[in-house]
Amino acid sequence: MAAREDDDPFGAPVRKPPTRHEIGQPLDVLSVGELDERIGMLREEIARLEAVRTAKQDSKKAADAFFKS
Repeated sequence: MAAREDDDPFGAPVRKPPTRHEIGQPLDVLSVGELDERIGMLREEIARLEAVRTAKQDSKKAADAFFKS
C-alpha cells in the first residue's frame, strides 16, 4: 500500500479539522482551540445573518411605507 502524503509516518491518517461547522456534529473530538475557532466562526455567521435580516426588514418597511401612501 502506497503512503499518502497526508498520512502520518506511523500509518494513522492525519485528522484535518473541517473548515465549517455542521449542526449536531460530535464535539468531543475537537480540542479547546478548535472549539474556540468554531465559536468564532459561528459568531461571525450570526452577525452576517443578523445584518442580512436587518437589511431585509428595512427594505420591507420602506416598501410598506411607499405603498401605504
